[in-house]
Amino acid sequence: MEVDRDYATFIEKIKKKTGIDLSLYKEAQMKRRLTSFRDKKNYKNFTAFFDALTKDESLLEEFFDRVTINVSEFYRNPKRWEVLEQKILPQLAKGRSRLKIWSAACSTGEEPYTISIILSRSLKQQSFSILATDLDDQALKQAEKGFYFERSLSDVPKEILRSYFMKNEMGYVIRDDVKKPIQFKKHNLLADSFDGNYDLIICRNVMIYFTEEAKNELYQKFSRALRPGGFLFVGSTEQIFNPSTYGLEAAEPFFYKKNQFLN
Repeated sequence: MEVDRDYATFIEKIKKKTGIDLSLYKEAQMKRRLTSFRDKKNYKNFTAFFDALTKDESLLEEFFDRVTINVSEFYRNPKRWEVLEQKILPQLAKGRSRLKIWSAACSTGEEPYTISIILSRSLKQQSFSILATDLDDQALKQAEKGFYFERSLSDVPKEILRSYFMKNEMGYVIRDDVKKPIQFKKHNLLADSFDGNYDLIICRNVMIYFTEEAKNELYQKFSRALRPGGFLFVGSTEQIFNPSTYGLEAAEPFFYKKNQFLN
């Protein structure tokens, strides 16, 4: 019981200090991850660990890295991106002069750069804008640099690698014209407000870490942020079993279309 109180108090203090509500993440996974990190740093309990976080900025940044899930790669699950390019984008582009896209929880930038490459192959650059957001400042800084090691590019077709990346002695750098339509911005999915009228929202492999209550709230907010006829693209382990609850309908596996008649 004492251990549980120590962790619960830690969660409350973190929310007050940072605005991050760890109670909205699945407790067993988050508690295991943070206990391992705390022990690695040689703190005997979460009270002592929190005190250290308030005094050491570099430790706080490491803590954010543990809380956020920065696992990403270009063209992750390639078949899903093929569906986006061949079936979803033609529907979105029909009769529209500009597409507004949000890559939510974008981690280190592989996802928004992937969508920028896909769009630039079929649309003029000025015909779309991409907002790429994440909670982790360090991940966003890395994303803005646009530098990646070869392991992040294993699923990138060779002709795209040649056309949209520049190789150097360390790895690969994204071309400036791929970067240009993307704005990177810090954003807390669980606490911050959402903009609206998006044609496409991509939020993949993040929802699995949240509680059912948090997921329900986020799906409602994503639906409200889409324009009628817009699409939500989720991860390959995040199928929405009751999309109509959120004013959505299944269009393709892991793609959900907002009801045309909803505002």
